[in-house]
Amino acid sequence: MKITNRKSTARLKRIFFLVSVVIAIAALMLFWFDLTIYALIMIGVFSLWFLFFLVADYQYIEYIDENDKIILRYYKAVGFTQKEFSSIEFPVALLKDAQFENSIFGKLSDLTLIVKTKRGVAEYPSISLSAVPYKNRKQIQQSLQSLLDM
Repeated sequence: MKITNRKSTARLKRIFFLVSVVIAIAALMLFWFDLTIYALIMIGVFSLWFLFFLVADYQYIEYIDENDKIILRYYKAVGFTQKEFSSIEFPVALLKDAQFENSIFGKLSDLTLIVKTKRGVAEYPSISLSAVPYKNRKQIQQSLQSLLDM
């Protein structure tokens, strides 16, 4: 099974940058018309806008569970820096647990994969599934649960 959130990530990027440009132009126009206090308020609005996307931690996700392997590729979807791709790949037999943590009424979700190693149990860093549609999150959860039950 292959699950990706390419379309929703692209839509989130467009929304983020479009609203950011509108806020920046509004702030510049307010500075131009010598309405400094309102321009500073717009800068504050932009700060809150950016903080929201920082906290939500929207990420591009590609989940593949084929050929007795689990592959999870991801990167931060919204930001002003260059994309840093990360990838997790391991045989299904090493999967010990998959923990889903939901917050803010299930809107923000994190996945933590726990695997068996030669030295014991290892936990991968949490991956945000916030940008993944709910239906696809459920498919990932069911897929991992079925692999754990094997």
